[in-house]
Amino acid sequence: MQQATEALNHPYFGVFILLVFTFWVFNLTLRIQRFLSRKMAQKKGEKLKLAPYECGPVALKQPNRVSHHFYIMAMLFILFDVEIVFMFPWAIDFKKLGLFGLVEMLGFVFFLTIGFIYALKRNALSWQNLEVK
Repeated sequence: MQQATEALNHPYFGVFILLVFTFWVFNLTLRIQRFLSRKMAQKKGEKLKLAPYECGPVALKQPNRVSHHFYIMAMLFILFDVEIVFMFPWAIDFKKLGLFGLVEMLGFVFFLTIGFIYALKRNALSWQNLEVK
């Protein structure tokens, strides 16, 4: 019984209650919105009215898909962008971290360099070779 009383007196108990309440209000709002949209939705309609509106001439064939090279390049950008996010705080506290921080960052950069070399060997950065091995 004493543990339950201690749990109620925890400094973050009010935040927890607020979080649970917010979750349930959000969930209830979504359910009401879904119910009302189904009740108010148009049941019947012409095929032309239900089709999406696009201006310009009607497309005769499927548009070309985006090349996978853009996806690979975006993933590599995110990888090396995250590297900078980790390196910036290290550079700020370089003196405070000392040798331990230097060794940790060298290991981090080493593994990222291995990943970069792997990407180069797989021709992930080559736009001429359209096939990734």
